[in-house]
Amino acid sequence: MRPWLLLLMLLAAPAQALPEAARGEADWRRWGSGEMSWLGFKLYRATLWVAGEAPAEPKPPLALVLEYRRAIPGERIALASEEEMRRLGADEAALARWSGAMRALFPDVAPGDTLTGIHLPSGGARFYFRERHLGDIADAEFARRFFAIWLDPRTRAPQLRGALLQLPPG
Repeated sequence: MRPWLLLLMLLAAPAQALPEAARGEADWRRWGSGEMSWLGFKLYRATLWVAGEAPAEPKPPLALVLEYRRAIPGERIALASEEEMRRLGADEAALARWSGAMRALFPDVAPGDTLTGIHLPSGGARFYFRERHLGDIADAEFARRFFAIWLDPRTRAPQLRGALLQLPPG
């Protein structure tokens, strides 16, 4: 294949696209995107998708696509999610329920893999790995706490939050 054709194909591919099965769930539009790094290591690129018009504050339905830059075990993804939800105020009884569900859902990821979480209008969350539906967690409080990891003003990643929400710098 000619190099210019390969480049054209890469540029034409939708960046951080939603899984095909999720596209019919809402009138999606790509909102913001940014990198998550830890100690200088890039972990993933996050892209926020919203439904309909540009929101003043994102509310369901919304989708967050994480494209991983590193190999991370699913167990570690679940544990990090649990730790962040705890830090943001989730109670221990709820975390005990959610922890098992996340461990069962989240697969090991490799560079280039995508995990997509959709905060459903019904209040629950739906997850995809690449194009494959992983499952749902039908708990409105879980969905609120899970997406707060990235969207709450108290996030550990304020620059990423700003990029996702298209907030002015500063």
